[in-house]
Amino acid sequence: MGHTETAVVTGKPIEMGGSLGRREATGRGVMIVTREAAKHLGLDIKGATVAVQGFGNVGSVSAELLAAIGAKIVAVTDWKGGVYNPKGIDIPKLIAHTQQHKTVAGFSGAERLEPDDLWGLAVDVLIPAALENQITVENAPHIKAKILTEGANGPTTPDAHQLLHERGVFVIPDILANSGGVTTSYFEWVQDRYGYFWELDEVNTRLEKKMVEAFDDVLQTSLKYKVDLRTAAYIVAISRVGNVTKLRGMYA
Repeated sequence: MGHTETAVVTGKPIEMGGSLGRREATGRGVMIVTREAAKHLGLDIKGATVAVQGFGNVGSVSAELLAAIGAKIVAVTDWKGGVYNPKGIDIPKLIAHTQQHKTVAGFSGAERLEPDDLWGLAVDVLIPAALENQITVENAPHIKAKILTEGANGPTTPDAHQLLHERGVFVIPDILANSGGVTTSYFEWVQDRYGYFWELDEVNTRLEKKMVEAFDDVLQTSLKYKVDLRTAAYIVAISRVGNVTKLRGMYA
């Protein structure tokens, strides 16, 4: 273009044309779809027990926001260890601990938990928010959660996903669950194109609307075709591409 185009790159510092709310957006999206799934299943999110694998940006924000709407975070693990408190973990204090020690291990507000023991906990919600291929056919049979929200990219292997679906676990796939980040990157692009930046409340309100609509589209497609949410998400996505391609053939 011959001059700086700030909209080309997203996730920028606020001072360079970044969007408010971008850092928390992926975790906020995880919270929103988990809340909506709980509504669908008739599970009261207030008091619902949650276990989180990974306590980086996605895991910590997801835990913090779920706790803020009344969920009880009972277990968290990371690369170095894990903590468990059946009465609920004080997430702001755990975040402060990890900022100082770079791990949840050693947190005084909970007992020690071996990372692999996370999968077998009797919780309502399980959020893998660390690495890919963490849930396999070996540990999937031990999962007792009603809802599994994929905060990470590809945390569940295909065989494990099939096993969980057959057992009735409500799996919210990564393509939907962690899309809050890329959605807010789109918001950042829009703001840079306009040269006008939104307040945090507006960013979060717009993200809420988009995530609820996306969850409902995928859920209704799942019910219509009697398929799992991962398959439904691909049906929604491919249908949109197909429809646009058809229209372009007529109008381009």
